Amino acid sequence: MRAAYHEELESISNGLVDMANLVGSAMGRATGALLDTDLQLADSVIATEDQVDELQRDLENRAIAVLARQQPVATDLRVVVTSLRMSADLERCGVLAQHVATLARRRHPEHAVPKDLRRTILEMGQLAQRLMAQAAEVLITHDVDAARQLERDDDRMDELHRMIFHHLMDDRWHHGVETTVNVTLAGRYYERFADHAVSIARRVVYLVTGEHADEVATNSRVTT
Repeated sequence: MRAAYHEELESISNGLVDMANLVGSAMGRATGALLDTDLQLADSVIATEDQVDELQRDLENRAIAVLARQQPVATDLRVVVTSLRMSADLERCGVLAQHVATLARRRHPEHAVPKDLRRTILEMGQLAQRLMAQAAEVLITHDVDAARQLERDDDRMDELHRMIFHHLMDDRWHHGVETTVNVTLAGRYYERFADHAVSIARRVVYLVTGEHADEVATNSRVTT
C-alpha cells in the first residue's frame, strides 16, 4: 500500500516535469515562429496548448485522488498542494507561449519584430527556454541551491525587458504603432514566462525546506 502511495506521489512530480518540458519546447518554437514568420511552427505551438491542458487536468485529478484516499500530512501534503500550484504556473506558461505564436501568426507574412530588436527578442526566447529547463531539473533533483540560482539568472530577463522599453522610447524608433504594440507584448510574455519559472523554483525551495525562498535566504545570511 505504501509503495503504491509513493508511486502516486512520484507520478505527480513526473507530470510536472513533463509539463515543464512541453511548455519550454513550446516557447522555443514560438520564438522561432516569431522571428522567422513561420506559420506552420506557430500553429504547432498553438495546438500544444491542448496537450498542456490535458496534462494539467490529469495531474490535478491524481493530486485530488491522493488527497481523498491517502489524506497525506507533513511533507507529503506539501508535495500535493505545492504541485497543484506549480501546475497552474506551468499551464500559464503554455498560454504565454501560445500568445507569442499568435503574434507571429497575426503579422504573417510580415515580421512582427523589426531587425534592430531581433537579437534582443532571440535572447529573451532562449533565456525563457533555458530557465524552464532549469526549473524542470530542479523539479527532479530538489536542489535548493540550483533553485535559488534560477532566480538570480532571471535578472538577465528583467534587464532585457528594460532594454526593450528603452529602445521603444528612443527618438530613432520609427516602426509604427502596431509594431510597438507587438514588441511590447512579446517582451511582456517572455518576462512573465520567466517569472513563472522562478515561481516554480521558489515552490521547490518551500517543498524541500518547509520555508519560503526569501525566508531561507534570510536564515542563510544570519547563519553566516
